[in-house]
Amino acid sequence: MPETAAVRDDPLARVAWPVATPRLTLRRARPEDADALFDYRSLPAVDRRLSQRFTSAEEWRAHHGDPDRLATTLVVERDGDVVGDLYLAVRDGWGQRDVVDRPRPDEAEIGWAFSPSHQGRGYATEAVRALLTVCFDDLGLRRVVANAFADNEPSWRLMERVGMRREGVGVRDSLHRDLGWVDGVTYALLADEPRGGA
Repeated sequence: MPETAAVRDDPLARVAWPVATPRLTLRRARPEDADALFDYRSLPAVDRRLSQRFTSAEEWRAHHGDPDRLATTLVVERDGDVVGDLYLAVRDGWGQRDVVDRPRPDEAEIGWAFSPSHQGRGYATEAVRALLTVCFDDLGLRRVVANAFADNEPSWRLMERVGMRREGVGVRDSLHRDLGWVDGVTYALLADEPRGGA
């Protein structure tokens, strides 16, 4: 009998989507969101901070439509218009192999990209606060982390606004496509730590 790989459930399926905030709606991404996301993700001001550059809408559509990508992407809307997107990847915490209570999927990495035409209005802060509520209250996670290039001050300032603490600075640990090796920062928040602002 051939071995079969263990199939993991989709942790985000446990959340009652969409999630509403006072001004925004967070929902699971769909393949048809590709063009709206590409409109701002392809802008130089946004693209320079993202982990991968896409040179055409067709290339982006193929990437965005991948089931693994859709499983970790949330769309942020204001009055039905896409203003940004969020990344949420739930994973196992690290633990020694001989620990009886092995870590289960109990932490997440989060990230975000927002349209420059919608920046400066607090939408990213509002959306990330809602995302932390999903992580801790809905999914019962223990820890959430986020990473950024150290010179991306707006991103790490957002991390601080929502209560995340800087855990580390990696000296030239991040390879940027245009700048070469640059410093990176890591922020984190535990479920039992206070979250920033309301």
